[in-house]
Order: sequence, then structure tokens, then C-alpha cells
Amino acid sequence: MDTRVVKPEQARIFMEGLEVCREYFKTDLITFGSSELQPGQTGAVDPGHKNSHEVFFVSKGKVLLRCGETLYQLNEGDAQLIPPGEPHQLTNIGDCTALVTWSLAPSE
Repeated sequence: MDTRVVKPEQARIFMEGLEVCREYFKTDLITFGSSELQPGQTGAVDPGHKNSHEVFFVSKGKVLLRCGETLYQLNEGDAQLIPPGEPHQLTNIGDCTALVTWSLAPSE
């Protein structure tokens, strides 16, 4: 595998409710992408990933992460580990666009 750069406009774009998602990389070992939400928007519930851990990192803004029945407020610079199979959902509770990067390992 070669090293490569992927620009936002080159990433695979998909929607999870109002959440704009970009998948930058997907290999057998890891998937990496981002989620963008406007103020007040909530993304769809992700049912979780049966065989993968997922990490969220708040690159910009402030979000509320629902993980199962528990709510976590994540601010810019915070990271959260989500265990396999745990349903989760993001809501932008800030006053600017929220950008959350995420990765799954191994990929599904």
C-alpha cells in the first residue's frame, strides 16, 4: 500500500440523517472518516459495529454523544472510545459547525 492524501472533496460522502459523513480511508484494518453537523442538528442512530471499536475525536465544536442510554458532552479536543455493538448518535449542541473525526478498527 502506498501513502496517499485524500481531500474532503475526494472522500466518499454519505448521510446519516442530517449528519454529513465522509469516509477518507477504508482498509481491512481501519476505517477513517468525519461527521459534520450544523448547530442543533442530530444525526441518525448508528446501531454500532459488532466487531469493531470506534473512536470519536471532536476536531471542532461541541457535541452531545448518546452511547446506549448514556449522554456525554464532548468539547473540541475530546475523544471517546465506543465499544463494539454499542448504538450511538451525535447532536451538535454548539453554535458553530461541529466536525467529529472517527475511526473503526478493524474495518467492517
